[in-house]
Order: sequence, then C-alpha cells, then structure tokens
Amino acid sequence: MSRGVRESISKHSFSSRMITIGIFLVLFSAHDLFSFSEAQQLQFGFYSETCPSAESIVGDVVKQAVTKDPGNAAVLLRLHFHDCFVEGCDGSILIKHEVNDDERFAPGNAGVGGFDVIDNAKSELERLCPGVVSCADIVALAARDAVIAAKGPFYEVPTGRRDGLTSDKSNAANLPDVEDSINILKSKFREKRLSDKDLVLLSAGAHTIGTTACFFIMSRLDAQDSTISPDFFQVLRSKCPKGGDVNVRIPLDWESQFVFDEQIFRNIRDGKGVIKSDSVLYQDNDMKNIIESYLASNESSEANFAADFAEAMVKMGVIGVKTGVQGEVRRICNATN
Repeated sequence: MSRGVRESISKHSFSSRMITIGIFLVLFSAHDLFSFSEAQQLQFGFYSETCPSAESIVGDVVKQAVTKDPGNAAVLLRLHFHDCFVEGCDGSILIKHEVNDDERFAPGNAGVGGFDVIDNAKSELERLCPGVVSCADIVALAARDAVIAAKGPFYEVPTGRRDGLTSDKSNAANLPDVEDSINILKSKFREKRLSDKDLVLLSAGAHTIGTTACFFIMSRLDAQDSTISPDFFQVLRSKCPKGGDVNVRIPLDWESQFVFDEQIFRNIRDGKGVIKSDSVLYQDNDMKNIIESYLASNESSEANFAADFAEAMVKMGVIGVKTGVQGEVRRICNATN
C-alpha cells in the first residue's frame, strides 16, 4: 500500500507531513528519554534499499486482516503496546516456549493476540527478503497500519529494530493493569519515561477501538463503582451480569468501537468509561485537563488528538529498542534463531 493510499484512508484534515516533522522532533529528542545510541539508529525508510516493499507488504496483510475482522485493528495496536512495555520494543512477546513460560502467558498479557497476522506478514517478507525485516519492526508497522485501517492518522514509523533473544513471563509482572490507581499508572508510565499526556493517549486514547472481556470489569460492577453513570451501569450490568460468562466481549468505546476518534474521551467524561483504568484518569485534575483539551469545541481538537497520538506511538516505539549488532533478525517470529 503506497503512502498516498494510506493518507487517503485517514479522515483527518491535518497534514501527514506535519505529523512526520513532529515525530522527527520527538525522535531527535530521544536522547532525553531513552538511550540515544539506540534511538538514533532507527531510521525512516530503513528498508528502502534492502527490502523496498517491506512496509507495503505489512500494510497489505494488516488491511486484509482488518477487513476480515475489524476487531483486529485494536488487537494489533495492543500487541505493540504490550511488546514495548516488557524488555522494550523487541518482539519478545512473539516468542513461544513449549513450557508456556514466555511473556504471552503473563497474567497482564491475557487476551493479547494478533500473532497470526504478524506471522503472515513475516512469511511474505521472508519469501521476498529473507533475513532482512525484523519481527519487532513488523509489530510496530502493523500497529500503525491498524490505526490507519480504523480511520486513524498515517504517521511515519522509524525502523531498524532488532529482535530480542529472550522472553520470560516474569519480566511482564509490572504491566499497567485495569485495576491500577491513577498514581500507579503514572508511575508505570514514568518508568518508561512516558509523560502523563502519553498515559492519556496510549491508554485511554488507544481504547477508541477494541473490546474487553467482562472479566476485567466485574469487580467494579460488583463494587458499584461511583465513577460509572447510573444509566451506563445498568447497560454494563446487563451485558456482564453477576455470575455470568466473564468471557463475553464488550466495546471499550461504546459509541464507535471500530473507528479511531475522540469519542472515548467524551465517554470517560460522561461516566461511560468501561474499564477502571480509563475512568480514574478523569478523577485526576491534570489528566482531566488533558482529556478536556481533546474535547474543546473547535475544529482542530480532533486533529490534535490524532497528531498527538501518532507522536506518542512513535515515542513508545523507541522504548528499549535493540539496534546494530544487538539481538538478531528472526527467521520466524515465534522462535529465536
């Protein structure tokens, strides 16, 4: 898929060039946030000579997956987040051991999916460009293309990540959790040198698409969480009755679960946040102000959310990256070479 096609998918009026410039500045300042030696080795168009069709191949595979099941957009977005928050953005979440002691079996990674989509993209890339494109880069590109498929913004993804060599579920013990307080959430994001604004964008903002299981909201329903509006509480309780099937899936954004937009922030403001970790953001004054800024009644508010989200994704995407001679480029994504 060409850049022109990607840009035409987006419904936003802002310039993708301006997003790219903003993202470059985020990447350029990465020495203040991450290891500069690692971040600076990521490049836009890293595969332009070694595998020119790499990004379009990933884009085509993602488009097919989301066309088949629109829910795959959120699944791929979540996969990138969970990869980056454990051992950095190195594709370690993709590794599968026979004894189920790898990252994907950590409690915090329950329900994480999209592995088949990544494997499909890797198979096609190995056929055309064997041993060139890392699984870690495929995950990052797939997340971007998933956002596009949900009518979100196009943004350039710096590439050149190498794949990690280990995957241990014990390393995933400190992932952000739906039951976390606002202070714990802030602490976990700051450990990754992500700001409070990044927390709003990458946690609540990313929930503009996708679903969750009743399992993750039962405790707040049973406790009759006062941050849920009375009417919406009845809606949630009807979908997730006490003693009911905890595996039932419900939308995180009740109004537009398959479309990237700012509606999720409106829901949180109005007491219609589905999971606790979204709702608690509005109880913190600083977070509340960030959320309100994306709901301002002006034409640029939606564009600001999209552009800020894109920058936050790129910022997250350089956490703990392995480059140069670090790690490897796996031949298959679920096992090291």
